[in-house]
Amino acid sequence: MESENKDRISDLPDPLICHILSFLPTKEAVSTSVLAKKWKPLFVDVPSLDLDDSNCRNPPMSYEEKRTNGTSFMHFVDRVLALQGNAPIKRFQLVGSDVVNELWVLDWVPKVLRRGVSDIHLSMSSHWENFEYPKFNPLPPEMFVSKTLVRLTIIFEHGVNISVKGDVSLPKLKTLHLNYFKIATSMFNKLLSGCHALEELVLTNLMWTKYLEHDVVFISIPTLKRLKFCRYEQYDDANKTVSLSFDNPNLVYMEYFDTIADRYQQVSFGSLVEATIGLRLTPDQSYFQWYECENYLISSEKSNVTNFLNGILNVKILHLTPDMLQVLGCCRDTIPIFNSLTRLTIETKPETEVLWKPLPALLKSCPNLETLVFKGLHHIYTERCEDEDGCLCKCFIEYTEVVARTCLSSSPVKVIEILNFGEILDDNDDDEDDNNIVRMLTTLSDDDDDDENGGLVHCLREKIEYVKYFLETMPNLEQVKMRFLLSNEEDVMMKVFKKLQNLPKVASPNCKIQVFSDNLSLSYNTSD
Repeated sequence: MESENKDRISDLPDPLICHILSFLPTKEAVSTSVLAKKWKPLFVDVPSLDLDDSNCRNPPMSYEEKRTNGTSFMHFVDRVLALQGNAPIKRFQLVGSDVVNELWVLDWVPKVLRRGVSDIHLSMSSHWENFEYPKFNPLPPEMFVSKTLVRLTIIFEHGVNISVKGDVSLPKLKTLHLNYFKIATSMFNKLLSGCHALEELVLTNLMWTKYLEHDVVFISIPTLKRLKFCRYEQYDDANKTVSLSFDNPNLVYMEYFDTIADRYQQVSFGSLVEATIGLRLTPDQSYFQWYECENYLISSEKSNVTNFLNGILNVKILHLTPDMLQVLGCCRDTIPIFNSLTRLTIETKPETEVLWKPLPALLKSCPNLETLVFKGLHHIYTERCEDEDGCLCKCFIEYTEVVARTCLSSSPVKVIEILNFGEILDDNDDDEDDNNIVRMLTTLSDDDDDDENGGLVHCLREKIEYVKYFLETMPNLEQVKMRFLLSNEEDVMMKVFKKLQNLPKVASPNCKIQVFSDNLSLSYNTSD
């Protein structure tokens, strides 16, 4: 009988062992060379390098200790690359922190490119010298003339600069992710024009370095299926002069976050299925939103918003951010008809002053909408709330007559989902919380359960009133679902459920109402 301790793995063919090693972090794969003479040369043929400097930072140590370990880590990578020589490589992944020299990392890129690498993933949190200031080091030009690259991800939190003197040629590239980078508009157009097979494009924290008045940036890639385009507040100035042109007939998914461009020369997404749109106001526009009411966008800016919306009319699933709601507040008279839209998500946050004034016009522009999702249910009262179809809230005129909302009474919506139900602003939140501001409402009032308020604080009672009004007004509702963030708030959930039971009036005779979390689900049907 063979010994149970026999080394069966070593009996496998060398190519199969190399394939197994490719799934290990590189440091562990290298360590197998000490197992036996047979293992020592095998690492040379491992087709994937997965490098991570996390050991330089754990356990907690001083910055100088981390820096010393970071230098050791970089020397280790040098030795690994030297050991493998010119052996072919498929994937090169490196995750580094502020103790890893960014320039040193960029020096490795041409080496792996010469070995025919098809997948490069570089993620650097910062630079180890003066890392509080961005450096925007240039990416190696060899990166943009590779005949083998299929996936390229560059995430350097303190910035990189892209500039190539000659033509860009990336004939096999299907996925391109760039984060924290500077690029001239002309270089941007040249970059994308050299990516003929691109299917997924992610551009975040993008800064235009050189641009002329009325420059046009073209994102026109016939093969593109997924697009994420995100420019944040610190890079807004260029949008005053840079126009955008989108022509992507096969795009099915998009995320778009930016201020309103100088002009949308073309917006065409003929196959779009799902989109998240986060157009936002500049600080000046946001200021005038409150002090000049309807005039915080000039006519050309309003037209630009409408032109952009006209380009996504085929979308079926749409998510709108709180910023986008602010923009739409000035364009509600020019919102086009979304005949294909079946699911709409409205995101609101407790720390933002959210106005609902664009929502009635938006709902009327969605004649085939089936599911309406509120990610948060936060609302700021204004004089518009008293206008007919000026809001969605339950507003009384002189505390007697409820304002009629034809956008609700004629709505085709069958399902309303409310996520983060009960979410409120918590002034006592600390910096360690990832959300930093938003907390789940867990506090009950000191009142007994049987008092007129049901033991619920005011902000939660107000949200319950919104839900009641939807049920009283919307005739096609089949389901109303309210999801709580935390799973241990059964007392609060029971109180909410109790307040919604036995409504004296409902517009839909057969609607299921559900209050739920991960651990508890309460439901009833209005027909019961």
